[in-house]
Amino acid sequence: MYGGIITVLKELKVKNVIIGKQFENAENYEEFVEIVKEKNIRVSVVEAGTKINIEKNLYFDVLWPDSSQQVTENGINNNALVCKMNYKNFTMLFTGDIEEEAEKILISKYKNTNYLKSNVLKVAHHGSKTSSTQEFLKLVNCKIALIGVGENNNFGHPNADVLQRLQNLRGENL
Repeated sequence: MYGGIITVLKELKVKNVIIGKQFENAENYEEFVEIVKEKNIRVSVVEAGTKINIEKNLYFDVLWPDSSQQVTENGINNNALVCKMNYKNFTMLFTGDIEEEAEKILISKYKNTNYLKSNVLKVAHHGSKTSSTQEFLKLVNCKIALIGVGENNNFGHPNADVLQRLQNLRGENL
């Protein structure tokens, strides 16, 4: 999270930053704190249950992280910010870099609701093999899945199994 935002904060005029509650310091967190103080940027720290109003009919529901259920295994990724954008009848789920451990908690928390269901899914962790379990994808039940990756990246993202799970979901939704 911090690598990209450091560049944005240094190069662009930023008024506000919204970040998920932090449970451990990431490598660049101290630099992030210095820059926002130096540039007098307002920082809002949010967690599950927060609603972020943007304008009429447009808001984000913060679904994760949750202080009462934080994940210790690979905490930087698994406690990443997960938000659902709502605009009239359109929804999009942003999943950050969460992995299977966080997905399991979200499944447990929201399985008896339509809360994870979204028109569009920003696939977690660049399509890494550690994310996007079949059960999670079924609950999201998206029509479109977006994966942010660089071509020929060193991590091999997106993972072939994740792509297959998305393809399987597509077949179920037809």
